[in-house]
Amino acid sequence: MSDYLEPAPPRVLAHRGLALAAPENTMLAFVAAVDAGATFLETDVHATADGVAVLAHDPSLDRVAGRDVVIEATLWQDLQRIDVGQGERVPGLREALLALTDARWNIDLKTDAAVVPTVRAVVEAKATDRVLLTSFSERRRRQAATLLPGVATSASQSIVARALVAQRMGLAGPLRRILEPVVALQVPRRHRGVEIVTERSVRAFHAAGVEVHAWTINDPDEMRELLALGVDGLVTDRCDLALPLLPR
Repeated sequence: MSDYLEPAPPRVLAHRGLALAAPENTMLAFVAAVDAGATFLETDVHATADGVAVLAHDPSLDRVAGRDVVIEATLWQDLQRIDVGQGERVPGLREALLALTDARWNIDLKTDAAVVPTVRAVVEAKATDRVLLTSFSERRRRQAATLLPGVATSASQSIVARALVAQRMGLAGPLRRILEPVVALQVPRRHRGVEIVTERSVRAFHAAGVEVHAWTINDPDEMRELLALGVDGLVTDRCDLALPLLPR
């Protein structure tokens, strides 16, 4: 069993680091989050053309660097020549895991091609116990869990959908079985006007044996409301605002 969910919640997950004075998903942003007190970091992974797992949300660098560079079509060494702001480069996952060894990492597998390189990087960094792998794709989540026995994973889109139906119908047994493969349910507070994170749903998910992490929460008042509802994690761009709200 992974030690990822230690110490006890509630916890703050720094979404793409702390990108106030740093480009998102860069080492500068992650170091800023750690300096602010964050121990849980959230990021996204793509793979380069030569199979290196790298930290980036988008498939291209257009938004972050103004460059029409597609990550999966670019070699690692060529990607490292591109400035994504303030002299920063797109980090490799292995590099990041080895640089911040006290951090726990929430890693979103953005493509099928990213799964094997991500697993390889985690193994090489000996970081299985301090990563949680997630994806909207259940196929990716299962593949990662199979390749990396004992790694923590959170619910894919299909697991979330089935869990929400079971929870609303009050089916405790099926809910526990649906969520058995994962350690956390990471969801928005509401979707299309429907409340997902409520006192009742949090209580049901806890009874089913998983944590509830809400994303992406940047307003301190909403952070307080969610903590009062019993959520275990706040995924936020503003870890600097969220961390002081945690119980001492």
